[in-house]
Amino acid sequence: MAVFEQGTPCWVDAQLPDLEAGKRFYGELFGWSFDPDRDEALLLGRRVAGLVPKRDGRMPTTWTVYLAADDAGALAARVKAAGGQMVMEPYPVGPFGVLALAADPGGAVFGLRQAGDDDGFEVTNEPGSFCWMEVYTREPDAVDTFYATVFGWLGRHVDPAEEGRDSGFDYRVWSPPGSRPGDDTAFGGRAVITDVFPVEMPGHVLVYFAVRDCDETCATAVRLGGRVTTDPFDTPHGRIAVLRDNQGARFAVLAELPDEPAPPEPYGRPERSPEQRESPEKHSGRG
Repeated sequence: MAVFEQGTPCWVDAQLPDLEAGKRFYGELFGWSFDPDRDEALLLGRRVAGLVPKRDGRMPTTWTVYLAADDAGALAARVKAAGGQMVMEPYPVGPFGVLALAADPGGAVFGLRQAGDDDGFEVTNEPGSFCWMEVYTREPDAVDTFYATVFGWLGRHVDPAEEGRDSGFDYRVWSPPGSRPGDDTAFGGRAVITDVFPVEMPGHVLVYFAVRDCDETCATAVRLGGRVTTDPFDTPHGRIAVLRDNQGARFAVLAELPDEPAPPEPYGRPERSPEQRESPEKHSGRG
């Protein structure tokens, strides 16, 4: 049974008005099957995500990432003490343990999950499964302090030059406590909502799924009734796009770059391709 370190992503789910339509969409897009007795998606028989019927029309149609909690009640108290809010106080959900919804000081909503009989993800970082989370905020200093205080996250600001960005690019990569911050331990990042974004865009969390082919995934999503909100583009981490499903839930996909064979001597590495065209979502570290 998987054990998730407190504060690291352990589950994602989408609240959808039409559950069966969601199953058809994601079943074909990611190759998911579905547990007939639970609101869970499976990839080759392994748990990857939840699709949940939206019971309150006032709630957004959205993907939510859940962070592992040893004690959801204690973490809820820390969220409030650190300047966040509880959207939904911890509540028991039978075999799924205890769930809660919280918001950071910038308004981005995330879940807490205290494990029950199962421990969330059975696979990640494979095509068709969760691979990254990204917090977008207009209050980076407050948000950085919040997650460090509540969860002990260790942060590292990326080098804009390494990402092919200008010197003002502000992106922080997060690793769990006790680790050495870096790409090999990172599970998510923090991006700033700048003036290139719509003024009405609130703080939010963007969930990423790994795919084999970014462009093909986008074409499939459109054929199934979804839409592409940020066209595929290349980054040092892979090819990325941002999509909405056939009911409006927003998510991103990432096709990692294939491992490059070592170049023959004496020519060295090839030069990078020209920078991709500018787009609001392309201000993220993975994007």
